[in-house]
Amino acid sequence: MTLIMVINYLLLIICVLVGVAFVTLLERKILGYIQIRKGPNKVGFMGLLQPFADAVKLFTKEQTLPVMSNFLPYYLSPVFSLFVSLIVWLVMPYELGLMNFSMSTLFFLCCTSLGVYTTMSAGWSSNSKYSLLGSLRAVAQTISYEVSLALILLSFIFLVGGFDLSLFSLYQRDVWLLWFTFPLSLIWFASCLAETNRTPFDFAEGESELVSGFNTEYSSGGFALIFMAEYASILFMSMLFALIFLGGNLVSPFYYVKLVMVAFAFVWVRGTLPRFRYDKLMYLAWKSFLPVALNYLVFFMGVKAACFICML
Repeated sequence: MTLIMVINYLLLIICVLVGVAFVTLLERKILGYIQIRKGPNKVGFMGLLQPFADAVKLFTKEQTLPVMSNFLPYYLSPVFSLFVSLIVWLVMPYELGLMNFSMSTLFFLCCTSLGVYTTMSAGWSSNSKYSLLGSLRAVAQTISYEVSLALILLSFIFLVGGFDLSLFSLYQRDVWLLWFTFPLSLIWFASCLAETNRTPFDFAEGESELVSGFNTEYSSGGFALIFMAEYASILFMSMLFALIFLGGNLVSPFYYVKLVMVAFAFVWVRGTLPRFRYDKLMYLAWKSFLPVALNYLVFFMGVKAACFICML
């Protein structure tokens, strides 16, 4: 049984990595059409082989090593970043074959918190002022939006009465939670954008003021691993949004259509919105998202308590 679980998990990771490759192609195509141009269309049929050409180019380029960098954390940070982005996929509530976590939401929160350390380590170990500044603001942003993310998740934990993600598909067989908690879904989506350092929250990669952010000193393979970790996180957040707000069974193909639609929304936001003003960033996290998330949490706790009293 354990061997089957390991094989299934490895197959899932391979599918995620292939998915990451094609999400990059999807993003470049969508951004191309938003900007009234074609996007990648030369390599293979309609540019389908472009992601593999990019991967070969990145991993065969010369690996540079900054002389003043701290060698071990500098090299291990991108590897650990990708590892965290892939290990979090264990919480996917499959009907059969994979591990069934009874505490999957807690495992998810632990893994997302670990992502902060990889960013901080990558920026610090490069021994560059630009990288350190980029990593500091990325960490500050991630921690700020993780608070509202955790509170929203806690609200739903009270609602469904457990930490298992499979409960969400059970509770949404008749109607989606999106219709009841639309403001929460918007806050969750915006927090996911901030968590994955996507536009309009891509301050970690502010080219004009930070020369690419915390990954300034990374090239070839190291940059590719950071890039893959970011897109694996985008896919995972899309999966989680579809599971929590749009319900559905993971065996159903319709569920994956919803997942792709959420991933499309990530790209659509990037092609539409400019970068957020930095002085407004923490205001949005602490004075806008947090009060709404806290109010919903108290409301759901009250609803659950009222149901419990009625049952007595």
